[in-house]
Amino acid sequence: MTDPSPRIPAPSDRRGDPRFALLLLDSYRRLVGVHLCPPVWASDAEAAQWLYEEAPFGLLAHDGSDDPLFVYANRTAQRSFGYTWEEFIGLPSRRSAAPDAQQDRAALLASVDERGYADGYQGLRQHKDGRIFRIEDVCMWNLEDSDGTHHGQAAVFRPPVGPGPSESTARPLPTHTTGR
Repeated sequence: MTDPSPRIPAPSDRRGDPRFALLLLDSYRRLVGVHLCPPVWASDAEAAQWLYEEAPFGLLAHDGSDDPLFVYANRTAQRSFGYTWEEFIGLPSRRSAAPDAQQDRAALLASVDERGYADGYQGLRQHKDGRIFRIEDVCMWNLEDSDGTHHGQAAVFRPPVGPGPSESTARPLPTHTTGR
């Protein structure tokens, strides 16, 4: 992942943005048909904080450009890939996939474009230091607001566990994440 592609900063810091958290949660519910996680927060701000800091699943989002750039990565995703927030945001999302997994990643994106979401995906990803690891139980969906405006795509995944990113075993996602 040493591609010198430029990073373009996100228009706002979405780590604690309640509107962005609501877009993630509502678009998932509308397209996938279940809640991403139980709606137990007192406010949208509390939901944003939990999704970013405490969620046990990796959560990523990229914009809708031709070469999509990451606009969101929660702490679990940051730990999985080895990037800080500042390194992740604006990074081309294609760089998250291992070089020999690019075609597979492209097929996933095409499936999401066609159906609105795709679930059950697993694939190889690349850590910042170049090590390869597997993500599993991935659900990717279009980020669409209630008016149908497209804002990019998001993905939730089961993070790898073990001593490093090359570990292929993983802990299960909460059963309410995919509803399957």
